[in-house]
Amino acid sequence: MHSMADYYSAVQLRADRWSSLREAAGELARAGGERGTQKLKAQIAELMDQLAPIETFWAFPGTTAFESLRRQFEAGHHEELAFTVQRILRALTSGAYRRRHIPLDREGIDNDDHEDEAMQSLEARALSKPYFEVLVVDNLNEHQERWLKSNFQRMRRTEDPFHYEPVVVPSLQDALMGVLFNHNIQAIVVRPGLTLESKLVLPILERYLNRAGGAKALEELDPGNYGPALCRMIARVRPELDAYLITDRSVEDIAGLDLGICRRVFYNQEDFLELHLNIIRGVQARFKTPFFTALVEYSKQPTGVFHAMPISRGKSISRSHWIQDMGAFYGPNIFLAETSATSGGLDSLLEPHGPIKEAQRLASRAFGSKQTYFATNGTSTCNKIVVQALVRPGDIVLVDRDCHKSHHYGMVLAGAQVCYLDSYPLNEYSMYGAVPLKDIKKQLLELKAAGKLDRVRMLLLTNCTFDGIVYNVERVMEECLAIKPDLVFLWDEAWFAFARFGPTYRQRTAMNAANNLREKLRSEAHVKAYEAQQAELKGKGDEAWLSTRLLPPPDARVRIYATQSTHKTLTSLRQGSMIHVHDQDFKGEVEAAFHEAYMTHTSTSPNYQIIASLDVGRRQVELEGFEFVQRQVEAAMSMRRAISTHPLLQKYFKVLTAGDMIPEEHRESGVTSYYDPQQGWTDIWDCWESDEFVLDATRVTLAVGGTGWDGDTFKTQILMDKYGIQINKTSRNTVLFMTNIGTTRSSVAYLIEVLVEIARELDELQDDASMMERRGFERRVANLMDDLPPLPDFSRFHDSFRSEAETPEGDIRSAFFLSYDDRNCDYLELDGSIHEAMRSGDDVVSAQFIIPYPPGFPILVPGQVVSAEILDFMRALDVSEIHGYRADLGLRVFTQDALKKQGKANAARLKLNDARAKL
Repeated sequence: MHSMADYYSAVQLRADRWSSLREAAGELARAGGERGTQKLKAQIAELMDQLAPIETFWAFPGTTAFESLRRQFEAGHHEELAFTVQRILRALTSGAYRRRHIPLDREGIDNDDHEDEAMQSLEARALSKPYFEVLVVDNLNEHQERWLKSNFQRMRRTEDPFHYEPVVVPSLQDALMGVLFNHNIQAIVVRPGLTLESKLVLPILERYLNRAGGAKALEELDPGNYGPALCRMIARVRPELDAYLITDRSVEDIAGLDLGICRRVFYNQEDFLELHLNIIRGVQARFKTPFFTALVEYSKQPTGVFHAMPISRGKSISRSHWIQDMGAFYGPNIFLAETSATSGGLDSLLEPHGPIKEAQRLASRAFGSKQTYFATNGTSTCNKIVVQALVRPGDIVLVDRDCHKSHHYGMVLAGAQVCYLDSYPLNEYSMYGAVPLKDIKKQLLELKAAGKLDRVRMLLLTNCTFDGIVYNVERVMEECLAIKPDLVFLWDEAWFAFARFGPTYRQRTAMNAANNLREKLRSEAHVKAYEAQQAELKGKGDEAWLSTRLLPPPDARVRIYATQSTHKTLTSLRQGSMIHVHDQDFKGEVEAAFHEAYMTHTSTSPNYQIIASLDVGRRQVELEGFEFVQRQVEAAMSMRRAISTHPLLQKYFKVLTAGDMIPEEHRESGVTSYYDPQQGWTDIWDCWESDEFVLDATRVTLAVGGTGWDGDTFKTQILMDKYGIQINKTSRNTVLFMTNIGTTRSSVAYLIEVLVEIARELDELQDDASMMERRGFERRVANLMDDLPPLPDFSRFHDSFRSEAETPEGDIRSAFFLSYDDRNCDYLELDGSIHEAMRSGDDVVSAQFIIPYPPGFPILVPGQVVSAEILDFMRALDVSEIHGYRADLGLRVFTQDALKKQGKANAARLKLNDARAKL
């Protein structure tokens, strides 16, 4: 039995302890009255002691049933104990308790009582009423608790769309732990009798309390304000929940308080029916899916189709003699819901007025934005929409160089002057991290010194990166706004849509930071702190600004955009994405341009199934996103622990830690690893609050160079071809395992089994290898783990594409379109003619994007000077895909004549601009 320190989550602990209790109780029952059962009894007593505090937070089996188990055990009724534990575990595992009452004695058990939920058809499961639990916070005795629960039970009506069970806890601390522990909770009823402190003592539960603010946040609370304070604290960790406050205080006392997620206040009454109706209504508001519901209703309507799309209503398939297999594979509903019309209760994505508009409004609420827009052709298009809407030709945009290629192409379309920022390199693993904040501030200050700060429009960063490096979003924006108060931010959160629904992760999302920043700027405390800092910095140079944690001016504009690939990390069909907006100037300055950009890039025939999946995906995360993200993190943490503690796996593999992937100067908390075999789990809340960069725990990067296989070979020939394990990203010596909200513990177990099998086969090969074979293996490992080419920084734009030499921004658009004329270009061989060209003293300038996979971002862009470091890196690449590079011809570059002509045209343009400026 694992020790409690081995568990990252109390949910995993609970599940495993019930399984262990079933095994021990069954063994005790089979032993009968034989001697030698004392060890079993001691084990059962210990398991019950560990489960007792955890079970207080769940409605099933409930504290009453759990205490009945104890009495069975203490009375020596071992067969009854084994039977009851078996039934409880089965109901917990299958989810049967969510659908019906589970009797825990031998009487009244139907034949289908053990039916597993997984064996039901999707249609049958869709017809059952969804189940949730309501947390009631009040310090009650046993009699009062029974009375309270019976009153809730009496309120149930057959027409209710959901059913729920109450869970009663006595204190504010218990309530905080409960909402972070029990993912079934959808509503909280806060009654006036609650106390402050919990009587439970369990380290794993204290970890949950720390995420809600910990003991320090509770010390100064006014006893008369425990209820409102609880609503505010729950809003911090689970803002999607509904809270209802029952108080005996006057209206005047309550009116001015911040009530957090409180939906309604009840005064001095026990109106259970009204409370029940509000609870149902609150959950119904999140359950609502306007567009999906409209599409379902449309599919039921009889129609005559006289518009485009022969596949609409499935007519072209049902009438066919040759493609019936397609209809059989997909089923009828997907075709019944296909149409090119926007009538019949449907809506237009380009000009939404009905259910799509309402679905986007609900998504905005769920993700914490001011406006949210759906996209049906991926986040690549979302990125281009935002850039086109905000960036005008000639605007300077600061971009992290290793961002997704859609941003680079977006810069071309917008005509931006691009200023690339280099991320810190991880040469030993052939990957990049993220852009240090100090480098961003330095670039802004240089542009300010050059008199160009007014032309700087946007900062564009990837949060989180493919490899899982996450920015301190709020801090980055605060310090950048201190230098340029109207700077616009675009955060590419393609891989981070799930983060909104985990308390630890939420604080690092763009929309959460936007709301915090908006509130902070309005506070008197911030105004005073800003004025004091400005007085301190007055007359000091850039070094002081770089070394100070800057505060933004109170009148800074909060202008923040986030693009998210819903389909990558949440439930949506492929290419379903969202744009989230929190821009104080959106209505006055951006809305019309945004609409035009949206019209430019959005299809006039968007896929309705994708839109419906975005609507349903939003419903899911509002009602169970907390549970799914929690399980996702648990799965990744379990994977880390299993690999890090397995002696055979450690010979060939290494899980990269935060210490491996984030330099020490960017980890103020000092946290190096989320799991240490000697010390157990690290509570990551502290480092996620304070560090400049953190590592997304849901991504597990595994160094595989010790196997002698490079990352791409290990991915394709070993994992995928041999074992059917699919992954996305590799580097020269690593592979990335991404957990998601669909990852199960069984999937993790299978991966560990596969890795162990690979390690054993490698051991056998080494045992049977000759001396020369062993040397060959050692050379391959050394080549992958030690002899690695340094990752090249962005060199520079050629002078022909720059406005002046003092600052690094370049005109990527001119370079891109200059290459359209073949007469302006030539090809140079990497191992031949390019050396002669570089030795001549002339700059060799790339004519197009060069994008190797991996790493999957441009190492050269149009107009960039080719450096010796970039050439060395290209020669060392052993990947199968390099977009933009032709091995048969070489590297496409600009001719010297083309560069001279472009230089003259650029100089003339700059001269004309100066003349216009003077006028």
